[in-house]
Amino acid sequence: MARKRRGSPKGGEIRADTIEATAREAAWRLAPTTARERPPYDYIRELVRLQFELLKLQDWVKREGLRLVVIFEGRDAAGKGGVIKRISESLNPRYCRIAALGTPTTRERGQWYFQRYVAHLPAAGEIVLFDRSWYNRAGVETVMGFCTPEEHAEFLRAVPQFEEMLIRSGIVLVKYWFSVSDDEQERRFQDRIRNPIKRWKLSPMDVKSRARWVDYSRAKDEMFAATDTDLSPWHVVDADVKKRARLNCIAHLLKQIPYEEIEPVKVRLGKRQKDDGYVRPAKESQRWVEEGY
Repeated sequence: MARKRRGSPKGGEIRADTIEATAREAAWRLAPTTARERPPYDYIRELVRLQFELLKLQDWVKREGLRLVVIFEGRDAAGKGGVIKRISESLNPRYCRIAALGTPTTRERGQWYFQRYVAHLPAAGEIVLFDRSWYNRAGVETVMGFCTPEEHAEFLRAVPQFEEMLIRSGIVLVKYWFSVSDDEQERRFQDRIRNPIKRWKLSPMDVKSRARWVDYSRAKDEMFAATDTDLSPWHVVDADVKKRARLNCIAHLLKQIPYEEIEPVKVRLGKRQKDDGYVRPAKESQRWVEEGY
């Protein structure tokens, strides 16, 4: 029998979602952290508050027919995937998509470089989150030798023009660079090696790129010099502390698009169809999932 307490729902029972939230808060508070990592705020409550605001933003984007593109770039293990997950998990997937493109095919290599990315741009009322983007050419492709110096130079020359074209067409473009220190990236790599659940995140390319830290730094500096423009600026997120980075990034994103809360449509359930003699099949005639929990 559930224990009664002040403020609990009718009947004194504690709701399952309340128990889950309390357990997550306890796990956060008990987790070993450095003094810098322990925040003066409640991470779960603040994340939920921001996710409610993201829902309002999505409603506004849908109603106004906006097209929102958010680019997430940064070093391997910088935390891009984590913030993308926290943004998308509360939104309607019909109107918010994640674009995480793999290695280009032989056909795609013969296309205009930006062509395969253009195919993933949003229509009116949609949000697209790019987990890496056309900026692959300024990073991994140039550092690992997947493009020629001429192709790299042409990319840096063309990107401001390409992004200006997108913005002039009405697309709202927001670019984030997740900055992580050498020591913190190394710690996360080691954590992925030890944790079998996270091991898939450490790709062979990540292992190769680890030895090219300085080359990546130079490539990033050159990319910023060419593409950090007044029209399409880079927003740098301090990503050494993942949870803080997520909250800071989401809070910043919400400030980029002026939005208003839209009164939700009231839903009233109609009467359920009356029984007209229908008889359900016997449970024994169906293949039920074994109840192991």
